[in-house]
Amino acid sequence: MTSIKRIGVVVKPHHADALETLCRLTEWLTQREIALVGGPEIERERVEHQTGCTIASVRSEELARGVDLMLVLGGDGTMIATARLMGDVEVPVIGVNYGGLGYLAEFPIGELFPALESILAGEFKVETRVMLTAELWRGETLVTRNRVLNDVVINKSALARIIEIEAYLNDQFVNLFRADGLIVATPTGSTAYNLSAGGPVIYPTMNAVVITPICPFTLSNRPIVVPDDSLIQVRLMTRNEEVALTLDGQVGFPLQAGDRAVIRKSKTTFNLVQPENRNYFDVLRDKLKWGR
Repeated sequence: MTSIKRIGVVVKPHHADALETLCRLTEWLTQREIALVGGPEIERERVEHQTGCTIASVRSEELARGVDLMLVLGGDGTMIATARLMGDVEVPVIGVNYGGLGYLAEFPIGELFPALESILAGEFKVETRVMLTAELWRGETLVTRNRVLNDVVINKSALARIIEIEAYLNDQFVNLFRADGLIVATPTGSTAYNLSAGGPVIYPTMNAVVITPICPFTLSNRPIVVPDDSLIQVRLMTRNEEVALTLDGQVGFPLQAGDRAVIRKSKTTFNLVQPENRNYFDVLRDKLKWGR
C-alpha cells in the first residue's frame, strides 16, 4: 500500500454533480482512514446542507503542500488551473471528468473509485509533463512571473492590425514575425491553441517546445520545434495596438511596445496519473475525430 494519507481535491466551479461525488468520496476515504481537503472555493456550506458531508478546506496556496495526491473533478480547464495552483509542488495529479475523454482529465467519473483503489495499492503510472516559466519584462522591471502547462501567447485584439514580434532562441535572433500573434507551447499545449493555428501535435512526453505564428503575413513563416531547454525571448515591436500576453488562456496582461516575454523550461513538472489501459492516440482520435 502507498503512504497516501491526505488527498487534496479541486472541483470545477458550480458543477452540480460534483457535490454528490464529494460526499461519496469523503465517506469512501474515511473508511480507509484517509483525509480529504479542498481549497477555499469548495462550497462547504452548500455541500453540508445538501449532502450532510463535511469537507475540510485550506487556503489555495497551502492545498498542494499538505497532500499526497491531488484529485481534480472537472475538465482540462480545471486541470490547467490546478497546475498553476500547485506552484512548485510535484505531487501526482489525477483528473476525473464527467463527460468524454479529456487530454488531461482522462478518468471518466465511473472509474473514480476503481482508480483510487489501484492508486492506494501502488498500481499506477505517472507521466511527467514539461511546464514553462514565463516572465514579462517592461524595461528592467519584472511585471510578472508565472508557470504554465499549455502555452504562452502574444496576440492582438479583434480590431488591432497585424503586429510585429521579434523572437530570439538562446540569444540568437530567429525572426521578426508579422502576424496576428505568436504561440510558445509545450507538448501538452500542442493540441490547444497551437493546433488551431496550424502547429504540429507533439507527443506529450517529448522534450520539445513549439513556436507557432498566428496567421502570419508571410505564409513561409511556419511553426518551429525547438529543444525544451532553450531560452526563448519574444518582444513586441508594434506601438499603439491592443496586444496581450496570455498564459494558458486563463491569465492575461496588457502589453506595451518593447515589452518582452522570457520563457524557459520550469524546474517543476506536472505529474499526471495515467490509466493503465491508456492510449494517447485514443484521445486524439476521439478529440480530433480522425477517420470520421
